[in-house]
Amino acid sequence: MAVNSESEKTVLRLWLLLRRVGDALMLCQDSIFGQYGLTTEQWGVLTSIKSRGPLRPTDLASILERSANSISMLVDRMVKAGLVRRIRDRSDRRVVHVVNTSKGENALKPATQASLAVIRKILPQSYEDKSTLLSLLGTIKYEILTYLNPEMDIEEVKREELEQAANVKEWLNKYDLSSTPQVKR
Repeated sequence: MAVNSESEKTVLRLWLLLRRVGDALMLCQDSIFGQYGLTTEQWGVLTSIKSRGPLRPTDLASILERSANSISMLVDRMVKAGLVRRIRDRSDRRVVHVVNTSKGENALKPATQASLAVIRKILPQSYEDKSTLLSLLGTIKYEILTYLNPEMDIEEVKREELEQAANVKEWLNKYDLSSTPQVKR
């Protein structure tokens, strides 16, 4: 198939660039979190629990947009590594919650600080550019979600994301991010 128009060439370049940026960001995060004994996925679990409190594995799967099976295997590995533990609900013994251990908490704070320092460095510097990027990426995400699930209530997704952002901001403020550690290279 020949690509004739500049518009089509731009679409193809954007498609490839989005993929490559996502891959590069994942490699960057893996490198940073690895310095603190974590993977990016483990950091996501620890962060979710830290910002919301004890969570059921199904809640983690929903928050992290993963399958229940992949979260179950990830939590198994994190329990073995001593980063989280499972606790049974006292009122309903069938319900299990995942909580961070002190080892998980001790790795989470410096890993978050180091990663945030790098993200701040690589993002556009002007507020206007950051806002534009945020808007464009949000639009792309909502289009993808609509494609995957046409019945999805995108307005509800947006409301949940705003709530999550407020929770994460509150949680990050507890970490005194004015003094971020240098990332080792």
